[in-house]
Amino acid sequence: MKVKEIIEILNAEILCGNQDTDIEVNSACGADLMSDVLAFVKDACVLLTGQINQQVIITAEMMDVSCIVFVRGKRPNTDVCNLADEIGTVVLTTEMTMFEACGRLYASGLAPTKRVER
Repeated sequence: MKVKEIIEILNAEILCGNQDTDIEVNSACGADLMSDVLAFVKDACVLLTGQINQQVIITAEMMDVSCIVFVRGKRPNTDVCNLADEIGTVVLTTEMTMFEACGRLYASGLAPTKRVER
C-alpha cells in the first residue's frame, strides 16, 4: 500500500518529513511502547502511535519505518519535525483513535507486523 492511500483511508494530513506519498509500505504496527516497535517492526512499515517525542523518530530510523502516523490528532513539536525532516520519514496525523486507524488499514488490506525472529 502506498502512503497516499494511507492518507486517504485515515483522512490524514502530512505534517513533516518526506513529502513523497508514493512510498510503499508492507505492513502496519500500532504501538506506544517503542520496545514493542523494536520487537515487531520489519522493513517498510507504517507506525501508528500516540507518542509524539523524538524517540519515536529515532526508533523509526533504526527500524526502517517508512511512515509514522500520530493518532488522536496529535502534533509533534518543531524538534520532532526537524528530526523527521533530517531522516526523511513521512509523518502524518489523523483525528482517528489508534484502534480505528489500525482497523481501517487492516480492512483495506494492509498486513499487520509479526514478531521479529531473533
